[in-house]
Amino acid sequence: MGSKKNKLSANGTDRIETLIGPQVVIRGDLQFSGGLYIEGKVYGKVIAGEGADSLLTLAPGGLIEGAIQAPKAVISGQLLGDLHSSERVELTETARIQGNVHYRLLEITAGAAVSGQLIHDQAV
Repeated sequence: MGSKKNKLSANGTDRIETLIGPQVVIRGDLQFSGGLYIEGKVYGKVIAGEGADSLLTLAPGGLIEGAIQAPKAVISGQLLGDLHSSERVELTETARIQGNVHYRLLEITAGAAVSGQLIHDQAV
């Protein structure tokens, strides 16, 4: 997790309730609320609970093979699937995405790679 805070944490969403460590492999869909930090591998969808103010952080070296649906996401690892965010997405320099990114607000750091479309979703 490091000592460097991501920019989303300035909004008060820096609490991590769940940590998936680097040696953990999950096969199947994962539903969460609050802060989820993934250093390991998830083979399945990662979905934030309805109405939850949730933040998904995919650490460098982390992998998700499946779709993500979360209000806020910080991607520093590898995503093989689509990302749907109703609020904000941050792609750091180590982010590697093969899929479409649906976002309302997007921040991309130089070095991030997206093989897919960036699709701006208007306010719902």
